Amino acid sequence: MDALPNSPPENMRSLLGYLSQGLVGHERLIERLMISLLTGGHLLLEGPPGLAKTRAVKWLSNAVEGSFARIQCTPDLMPADLTGTPVFRPQTGTFEFVPGPVFHNLVLVDEINRAPPKVQSALLEAMAEGQVTAGNQTHALPDPFLVVATQNPIEHDGTFPLPEAQLDRFLLYVNLDLPDAQTERQILDLVETEAAQPPVAAGQMPLAALQEARRQAMAVHLSPELRDYIVRLVTATRKGELAAEIEHAVSPRGSLALAAASKARAYLRGRDYALPEDVADLAGDTMAHRMVLSWRAVAEGRSQRDVVATILGAVEAL
Repeated sequence: MDALPNSPPENMRSLLGYLSQGLVGHERLIERLMISLLTGGHLLLEGPPGLAKTRAVKWLSNAVEGSFARIQCTPDLMPADLTGTPVFRPQTGTFEFVPGPVFHNLVLVDEINRAPPKVQSALLEAMAEGQVTAGNQTHALPDPFLVVATQNPIEHDGTFPLPEAQLDRFLLYVNLDLPDAQTERQILDLVETEAAQPPVAAGQMPLAALQEARRQAMAVHLSPELRDYIVRLVTATRKGELAAEIEHAVSPRGSLALAAASKARAYLRGRDYALPEDVADLAGDTMAHRMVLSWRAVAEGRSQRDVVATILGAVEAL
């Protein structure tokens, strides 16, 4: 990967190198994690068990300064288990709010689709507003605040599909596939090596350095022509030949997400300007989960990513 354009390049390269050591064959996942980190957008990972989804977030927490918490979702989880709750103190005769695990900089929400709707609603407020309301008080969450959620696409018993409003709050929705034989052999070698000598991060990236990297990433130039390309991709879900396949089109938040993610991808590649290839690479992960297909399209076996691929083939970049 090319050098980054501005400081702190050393911190960023060190972070990328550390994640690459522990996430063999997951270059795309690493990039998506970094994009979420640079934009402050939340990330949803979907894939079968054993694909290092949880491991990826733990490794990220080891390499970046700040607090980390993991929430294991179950059908009997309560909103207070996530957000915290007021506790009565008999010594003072008052209620004191005890923060829950969501009050951390990096929060891993494991198997989010196992959480009941009330919990998902509480998480939605945290993701959308950066705050938690408990009783009659509102509490601000730390800055930066990043949610990385995972879900298993295989089992559906005891799960609650995420509502469209919550899916829309995820900057990226990444599908992970099983590795090939060569990559799996590398994973086996890595585990054997770690058993003998666990790797240690050279040093945590300070939050101040992360904030500066975010500022630089968002300062990446997005030309008017590229902005037009993004808008044409998104509005293609609302009109034209494909509109009949789409019941609910991509919202303006999809345009904002695609623009921000494209800037971050360009920054990670050492450019101070974004290209159409940045937009095209991220279109599936930013747009697919923001649309709902018609029953006819679903009956024909079409998926949201199929529709995005069709749009990318039909809409000219510049």
